Amino acid sequence: MNQGIDLKGVTKTYVRGGETLIVLDGLDLSMDAGRFYALMGPSGSGKTTLLNLVGALDSSDSGDVIVGGEDLARLDRGELSDWRAANVGFVFQGFNLIPVLSALENVSLPLALTSLSRKQRRERAAYALELVGLSDRMHHRPRQLSGGQEQRCAIARAVVTDPAFILADEPTGDLDRDSAEQVLELLRRLNKDLGKTILMVTHDPHAAESAERIVQLDKGRLLGVTDRAGAHA
Repeated sequence: MNQGIDLKGVTKTYVRGGETLIVLDGLDLSMDAGRFYALMGPSGSGKTTLLNLVGALDSSDSGDVIVGGEDLARLDRGELSDWRAANVGFVFQGFNLIPVLSALENVSLPLALTSLSRKQRRERAAYALELVGLSDRMHHRPRQLSGGQEQRCAIARAVVTDPAFILADEPTGDLDRDSAEQVLELLRRLNKDLGKTILMVTHDPHAAESAERIVQLDKGRLLGVTDRAGAHA
C-alpha cells in the first residue's frame, strides 16, 4: 500500500454569502512518500484547502483522501485527532508560537498529551531545537527571537513528535531572503536526512525550487506535476 498521499476525485465546496464556491473540483493527485513537494497556483486555486485535507484539519465533500495508507474518511473525530497528532507536523506562515512560553516550552507542547515524562518531553524538545540550530535559544521567548528563528522554532515544534508528514503553509512568507533560505535549507535537510514527506504551499518560485516536485493547481484542478529538472513526474 502506498504510504504517500492519494487523492481521488476530491471535491470541496464552501458556501459564502449564499454563493457556493468550488475550491477543489474532482481532484486526482498522487504524491510519493519521502518526497518534497511545492504546491503552487494563484490565490483561490485550492492549495491551502488541499493541505488542510491531507492534514485532517478539514474533510472533503466527496472523493477519497488517503494519507500514509489511511483512508481519512473512515476515521471519526477522535481517531482523526489521534492520527493527526501521530503523523502530521504543521508549519504556518505566522509561526503561531505562544509569547509567554520559552522556545523549549513551545516545542514541548505537542508532547503534552503523550505518555512521556516531563523529563523525556524536555529532552525531545531540546533535541528538536538542536536539529534546527537553536540549542542556544531554547530558553528565549518568541519576542527575543528573529523572524527566522521563530520559524525554525515552529519547525522544531512540528517535528518533535517525529511525524511522517510535514505540511507547511507559506513558511517563508513573512521572512527576509536570508532567513527564508535558512528555513528552506532546513526543510530540504528534514526531507533528505530524515525522510520526511513535505508539502509546502508557496507563491514564491524561488522557494518552490527547494522542492523535488512542483504541483500546479488552478481553480481546484491539477494542471500538472513537474520535477525541478523540468521533466513531468
